[in-house]
Amino acid sequence: MSVLVWLVPIALGLGLTGLFAFLWSLRNNQYDDLEGAALRVLDDDDLVTPPARPSTEREA
Repeated sequence: MSVLVWLVPIALGLGLTGLFAFLWSLRNNQYDDLEGAALRVLDDDDLVTPPARPSTEREA
């Protein structure tokens, strides 16, 4: 039972830390653009396009 003397304050401290982190994220607009963040993962802007292949006379 003496373990509860340590575990209850630790649990309350972790809960309050989570609550303050959530309130901080709300104040700093972390939830304003939820769809944009999900679509940026699928965006292929970092892909390099291959250079155009020079045409040869054999292909024509």
